[in-house]
Amino acid sequence: MDYFIIAAILVFISAIFGYINVRFLKLPNTIGLMLITIVFTLAVFGISYFDDTLLNVERYIISQIDFKTVLLDVMLSFLLFAGALHTNFEQLKVQRWPILVFSTLGVLVSTFLVGTIMFYVLQAFSLQVDFIYCLLFGSLISPTDPIAVLGILKQAGAPKKLETKIVGESLFNDGVGVVVFLTIFQIASSGMDAITPLEIAELFGVEVIGGVVLGLVIGWITYRLMRSIDDYDIEVIITLAAVMMGTVVAQKFHLSAPLAMVTAGLVVGNDTVRNSAMSKTTETYVDKFWELLDILLNTLLFVLIGMEMLVISFEFNYVVAGLVAIPIVLACRYLSLLLPIKFFEEKLDFVPGTNLVMTWGGLRGGISIALALGLTQDMHRDLFLVITYVVVVFSIIGQGLTVGKLVKKVTADAT
Repeated sequence: MDYFIIAAILVFISAIFGYINVRFLKLPNTIGLMLITIVFTLAVFGISYFDDTLLNVERYIISQIDFKTVLLDVMLSFLLFAGALHTNFEQLKVQRWPILVFSTLGVLVSTFLVGTIMFYVLQAFSLQVDFIYCLLFGSLISPTDPIAVLGILKQAGAPKKLETKIVGESLFNDGVGVVVFLTIFQIASSGMDAITPLEIAELFGVEVIGGVVLGLVIGWITYRLMRSIDDYDIEVIITLAAVMMGTVVAQKFHLSAPLAMVTAGLVVGNDTVRNSAMSKTTETYVDKFWELLDILLNTLLFVLIGMEMLVISFEFNYVVAGLVAIPIVLACRYLSLLLPIKFFEEKLDFVPGTNLVMTWGGLRGGISIALALGLTQDMHRDLFLVITYVVVVFSIIGQGLTVGKLVKKVTADAT
């Protein structure tokens, strides 16, 4: 079975499941697609007791897809560029300092809080795991997923100021979270003695600052090219080329491709650039193209997340550890946002209940699973993959289904 057939089957499954969701369930796409895929996979497990043909086909498809590479090296750049392109730049500019603190200091604090608590929790389960590996788990579970949360917040009618904080933080903390994960991963692989604090700072700085600078350059070049012509076909292709070549350059020079694409998307998408570089026709086509690509990749992503349960070893104590991790991850996120919100809330007129909504609305998604799949067996890959999967499924289904009600309650109480 070649890659075209696998891609065709995945798109076909995504289309069918998407139709079922829109026609019958009427849930947000991210939630509906993953829920249907999990139910479908469980049904395939049940059928396999009589005929294992479907199960073998599904397992073969998953075995042929390197989820980590497909998401982190290919899909993520497109998804983050599309998300940034449609983010309210003026609101983002107003909220830039809290977003910067949430996506950097917040991720680091959450990483160490989750890692430390999970170290002792796993010992209580008689699972002897080194502290550095618990920190790795903290780093992969701390970033929130803009892909999962964006559509849900819009449907919930969240206030623009609140939506900008959550989406803006999610866009940037993905890139920062990946860099933190890679830094700790290198320490865990090489050992503390083999890497100096200066090397850690250099690795972190080059990835983060280099990624942002590259994104600014790509955004500026894209803007200049689009400004010099008026042809919506070619201008759409220019934005596509910017993402694809920008990702290649970032990977070649070991810069953060996610941060580069978020920055480039914000530059190209802001109103000043739109007004001076795009005609109304071009703007419509660019927006519609990236919306369609965003929906297609999102659909495939959440179908793949649902199917990933086939490659996970669901041992009982691993699942229980995952269930215990859910409140720990939520509590650590709440605590990591507490001080920054207290510091900024009066200056920037925060919506009441901001911390509660940002905690419950900070969904985990495919990025956490992709990073967990990148762990080695020495790093307790199977254990952390199960814990991550349990947290992500609860996050998308449990939190995703209820965050709209929470937003409405908070905004109603505030009026």
